[in-house]
Amino acid sequence: MHELAITQSILKIALDAAGQHARRIRAIRLTLGPFSGVVPDCVQMYLDVLAKGTIAEGAKIEARTLPLRVQCRACGQVSEIDRRHIACPACGSVDLHRLSGREFLVESLEVDV
Repeated sequence: MHELAITQSILKIALDAAGQHARRIRAIRLTLGPFSGVVPDCVQMYLDVLAKGTIAEGAKIEARTLPLRVQCRACGQVSEIDRRHIACPACGSVDLHRLSGREFLVESLEVDV
């Protein structure tokens, strides 16, 4: 259910960024970390409802997921890993320090002016 509040914030950011000169927002591009907790399909569902009657009505959510970056505490290697394979690719240790993964930002908009 937290996607409702997140989508309200995304819509406000998009409308504010588009300003008075945009006629329509076609796409809202998000950048997400794999542990951001944001489900793009849920955001789209809420946006379809919340944006009715605004210049964002009909806008599509386009999400890009960043890789998960970690540093191995055993060997010091910095690597990108997959959430399904949580071991250091260099030494196999699972004693990892997460360097990224919780990112969540509105990266850009596609608008008609």
